Amino acid sequence: MQLTIKATGNNAEVISYLLAKNPNNLYERRNNGHFVRMFYNKFSHEEVEVTLFVTPDPIGLARNSSETYDITSYINDREFVVSSIFCSFIRSSLGTALNGKPKEEYAAWVDHAFNIEFSFGPVASDLSDHQIIELFKPLGYEVEISYGEANYQMDIKNKSTARFIVLKGLTTLQNGLRQLFVLIPVLDNYKHYYIDEKEIEKIERYGEGWLDTHPQRETIFRRALRFKELYRSVEKSTGTNQKGKVLENKVRLNDLRYEKIVDCINNLKNKESIVDFGSGEGKLSVRLGFVKGVREILAVEPSEYATLKALKRFEELSDKEDFIQPTPIMGSLFYYDERLKSKDIMVLCEVIEHIDEYRLPKIMSTILRDYKPKTLIITTPNKEYNQVYDMGKEYRHPDHRFEWTREEFHEWCNGQNPGNYELTFDGIGEEHQLFGFPTQLCLFTHKGVQ
Repeated sequence: MQLTIKATGNNAEVISYLLAKNPNNLYERRNNGHFVRMFYNKFSHEEVEVTLFVTPDPIGLARNSSETYDITSYINDREFVVSSIFCSFIRSSLGTALNGKPKEEYAAWVDHAFNIEFSFGPVASDLSDHQIIELFKPLGYEVEISYGEANYQMDIKNKSTARFIVLKGLTTLQNGLRQLFVLIPVLDNYKHYYIDEKEIEKIERYGEGWLDTHPQRETIFRRALRFKELYRSVEKSTGTNQKGKVLENKVRLNDLRYEKIVDCINNLKNKESIVDFGSGEGKLSVRLGFVKGVREILAVEPSEYATLKALKRFEELSDKEDFIQPTPIMGSLFYYDERLKSKDIMVLCEVIEHIDEYRLPKIMSTILRDYKPKTLIITTPNKEYNQVYDMGKEYRHPDHRFEWTREEFHEWCNGQNPGNYELTFDGIGEEHQLFGFPTQLCLFTHKGVQ
């Protein structure tokens, strides 16, 4: 997967200073099992052509797969096409240009418009050629789309479905790159990472000055953010929608989950010790650290990368008054850990759907028969609510192994109960009359502590 930037005209060589990359040096970095290379094909006063090229490192991927691909832990084409993954790989390489922060003597050139050509690909998109043109043409670009030749041994087809896109126009380097970083994930309609408030901030930052007036603004937001809670919160940040109506304030679903879990725990008598299974980067664990009456929080996570980020988050809050700093534990639901036995509360927030269904009974047996928490809280997506998101058959996250209806979740929870727990079902988020809540919750309460 590659992106080539070509600038022509007087002072084209300034592009190298805006990129902060010496044309005499090969730039090469490793990023999450991939090589990121940047090199100049042409360099003169009137013409500069520089290419960013990303290739998977098969040895690195094999060696670090358990740490690198916590989310996309399966084979697909994302590593080989220009997508949100590609943008994340090259963002640090282009950080100086994206932020408009070259050396002081070249700062004035940040706002200088060059004759620029961006070419990138291959792109795997469900959009038609016409729809792709409608994304870039309003920004002043001439758009060229081509298809790669397919060299099959059998006579299946002559051309690949992957496309290569060339954009030509008069623009600043910073503005052009920011437009690409918003629109490339829109082309792919795929996100390899969790979509949260940082995604809103990124779109607002990169979209400043051009996105609000784009005729495809609504489509861009919908495909970039995927879920209505986030989409509406972006609309709220502007104060009005395109028709001038004041929009309601929307709280992110992820925050609502955390708030609901905290509320459940606040209402429990026994809450001194909590285990946060699949704690990720520690966002829920941090909130639990401020719950009155809590004395111990064990943040259990199998990913070393996520655990290190959580540890940093915990340390930043360690001096806060009344904050119980969580203890990170590198662990897994698949292995028994004596340290987790007989705790007051265990939480599995959006965890079970990332596990193959056939493995869940063993996990639940370990939790309810061996660990024996006084309370177990489980949340998972409500599959029925996906119709509200206009998602079709796709899951809310590419790493989900399943998503259950309310009936399926109720049946499964009741089937896991060894008989000594009372079950209470609830929902989280904005309730739909037909499809219920976006997130469903089950509270397992041990009968001996009621």
